[in-house]
Amino acid sequence: MAEYPAPHPADPVPPVDAAQRARVGRGARIAVIVVLVLLAIGAGRTIVGRMANARILETNVTEGAVQYVRTTVARTSEGGQTLALPGSLQGFQQAPLAARSAGYVKRWTKDIGSHVARGELLAVIESPEIDQQLSQAEAVRGQTASSLGLAKSTVERWEALRKKDVVSQQELDERRSGLTQATANLAAAEANVQRLRQLQGFTRITAPFDGVITKRNVDVGDLIDSSGKPLFVLTQMDPLRVYVNVPQSYAQLVRPGQKVVITQSELRGQSFTGEVARTSASIDPATRTMQVEVALPNKNGVLLPGAYVQVELPLVGSRALVVPTNVLLFRGEGTRVATVDAASRVHLKPVTLGRNLGEAIEVIDGIAAGDRLVVNPSDSLSEGDTVAVAANEDGGSAGAARPARAASKALP
Repeated sequence: MAEYPAPHPADPVPPVDAAQRARVGRGARIAVIVVLVLLAIGAGRTIVGRMANARILETNVTEGAVQYVRTTVARTSEGGQTLALPGSLQGFQQAPLAARSAGYVKRWTKDIGSHVARGELLAVIESPEIDQQLSQAEAVRGQTASSLGLAKSTVERWEALRKKDVVSQQELDERRSGLTQATANLAAAEANVQRLRQLQGFTRITAPFDGVITKRNVDVGDLIDSSGKPLFVLTQMDPLRVYVNVPQSYAQLVRPGQKVVITQSELRGQSFTGEVARTSASIDPATRTMQVEVALPNKNGVLLPGAYVQVELPLVGSRALVVPTNVLLFRGEGTRVATVDAASRVHLKPVTLGRNLGEAIEVIDGIAAGDRLVVNPSDSLSEGDTVAVAANEDGGSAGAARPARAASKALP
């Protein structure tokens, strides 16, 4: 392997070009400047980002500290409500027909579903005992009448004898007393005959009014006694009656003469108009309701007694404030609502509630018409809190009116 001779220290070094050195120094300076600029840009970006993050955090904290609420306005209930109550149809007149006389059913002429007129014969009862008692009573009456005739003639003769002073006054008075007794006996015999004739008349069962036979409880040959067992049930089909129990909170709004609408689920698409005939004018302490009777025409016989129906009572508006139920706060100190004033500050006001209309409720005292009420208030909401009203604030009455209409119908 060839060996090269090492340079001698005394050999001269070749000179470096000055232009080349200048280029190298200028490149180094440019590199340093670029690095410094990049470092400055990075530092500035970091600072700007941190400042922006700080501003965003501050904004989020500020926004998080503000409570956003939705409000509604308390309004007076202008329209009325329709109160729907269950009821059962009844005949305007409904009578169980029983026999006053004892005996056996000889025949019956009408069955269930038969339309009968007043006085029409329904059944005949055979009662031979009453027939015999009537014959005996008539015979007794004849005997008593004969005794009365004899007493009269006797008194006449004794009065003539008394004028001739043949008999004493005492004897004449005795004969007059006998005449009085005979008269009374005849009257008693006549009353007994009339009683038995009436009993005999009860063996014919007749209709006391126009109607329909809804029950027949006897057949030919049945023994009828004086226990009062009904032979037939007669019901008047037109008009009908409906009894409903109105809660105490609505009792003051029901008056005789009010029109009502009656519907039956089996008769879809059909409604019937009735009228409040009378009310009990008192509250039942057991149920806290007032009984109301409704008269319902039934000329076509579509409705049947005993059917279950819905009775809709249109009620006049009470002019009370109506608010949605979701504005109420139930706390230990009582029922409250949260109102928002012009400065967006919250005030918790105690309220007195009235009738519950379902999704809405009446407020009797505690707030005024036009007050802004917080909808769905938070449990953490306190007196004096500053809130921000959401952009979709319900500034009208819809918040109160819509629930009221959902629970009731306005009067036409």
